Amino acid sequence: MDCPRVNRSTKAHRLCGWAWGRVGRAAVACYSAAMRRDPAPRLGRDPWLWLATVGGVGLAPVAPGTWGSAVAALAYLAFGNQGWQVQGFAVVAVTVLGVRAAGRAETAWGGKDPGAVVVDEVAGQWLTLWLLPPSWPVVLAGFALFRLLDITKPPPCRWLERHLPGGWGVMADDLAAGLLGRLLLGLAVARGVLGP
Repeated sequence: MDCPRVNRSTKAHRLCGWAWGRVGRAAVACYSAAMRRDPAPRLGRDPWLWLATVGGVGLAPVAPGTWGSAVAALAYLAFGNQGWQVQGFAVVAVTVLGVRAAGRAETAWGGKDPGAVVVDEVAGQWLTLWLLPPSWPVVLAGFALFRLLDITKPPPCRWLERHLPGGWGVMADDLAAGLLGRLLLGLAVARGVLGP
């Protein structure tokens, strides 16, 4: 490998080549390890794993949770004008099915709350936006707020994730973040900070 912008005849070039080679080998090793852990080959025909990854959205190489929330926010733009019964049914259905799907994903891929599982983000994002106007300002603010709460995990979110077993722990922290987000976003909409 060649070093960028280093005179080839100097000692710095040899040192840079050595370091560049080390970094390159480390990157290849990390990539190889990630490919061995990648759940994509094991999705197969298992509908629970497809649900857990929201049709494969969770297999995004960067920020799968953000992609899952984005899909949920866009879907809310489509069905957000439905009544509370339809929205409530959607949140409950995704939560109930998500508990089973997330538990199945933990068993199949090992570990607590695998990164590819994004059905929890869908439930939490929909809960954040529940019964609010499906307008771009509200949905974008809800998306940003939910992502902030999901990433920082204020109490009781982190406790729920750590102490509840299986799919319940995966789903509960995002539902708690969604509920906190709904309270904050609802106040902002009620006070006129976000127009419809």
